[in-house]
Amino acid sequence: METHTRLFLVRHGQVANFSDGAYNGHNDVDITGLGIRQMEAVASRLKGESLTAICCSNLIRTKRGAEIIAGNNGLIPEYFPSLRELNVGLWEGMNLEQVEKRFPGAIDEWRSKGVDYRVPEGESIRDLAGRVIPALKKILDANNGGNIVLVAHGMVNRVILADAMNLELKNVYSIEQDFGCLNIIDYFSGFTVVKLMNGQLPVRP
Repeated sequence: METHTRLFLVRHGQVANFSDGAYNGHNDVDITGLGIRQMEAVASRLKGESLTAICCSNLIRTKRGAEIIAGNNGLIPEYFPSLRELNVGLWEGMNLEQVEKRFPGAIDEWRSKGVDYRVPEGESIRDLAGRVIPALKKILDANNGGNIVLVAHGMVNRVILADAMNLELKNVYSIEQDFGCLNIIDYFSGFTVVKLMNGQLPVRP
C-alpha cells in the first residue's frame, strides 16, 4: 500500500471556563481536571502508535494535552503560534449574550457573513484557514511518512478537517469537535482519507 502520513488530530480537553460559554480565542485559559483525564485517555489510546512528532499551539490548553501525550511516548512537543484558536478580538472572554449586549447587531452580522466575518480587532475563519493550513502542510512535509499528533482547538480542527475532505470553508459549522475528541486523517500523495472524526474515548471517573 502507498506510504502515507497519519495525523492524529486532537481537540484540547475541557477548559476551566467552559460553563460560561465564553469565546476564548487567544485567551490563555487552562483545562479542568476532566480536561486532564480526557488528554490522558488520548495518551492511552495513542500509546504504541510509533509517533514521530507531537505538535500544538502555544496556548496552555493545547500545551497541557501535548505534554501529557508526550509523556507516554518520549517525545518533546513542538509549539506553533500559527495554530492558535480563532482570534475573537473584542469578543474575547464574552459569551453570546454579552457580545450582543455590548455590540448590538454583531451576532446577526456574523451569521450573515459566515466565514468572512472578521471580529473587531480579531480575524475571520477565512483568515484562520490562511494561517493554519500552510502551517499544517509544513508539519506534514517535515514528518512525511510518520505518525503525527496535533493537539489543537475547535475551529482549527474544523478548518483542517474541511480541507482534508475538500469541503467549502462555509461547511466548518457542520463539523463537531468535542473537548478531548480524536480525529485520524491519512495523507497520501494526491488524496486524503479521514478515518475517524470527533471520536470519543472512555475517560476515567
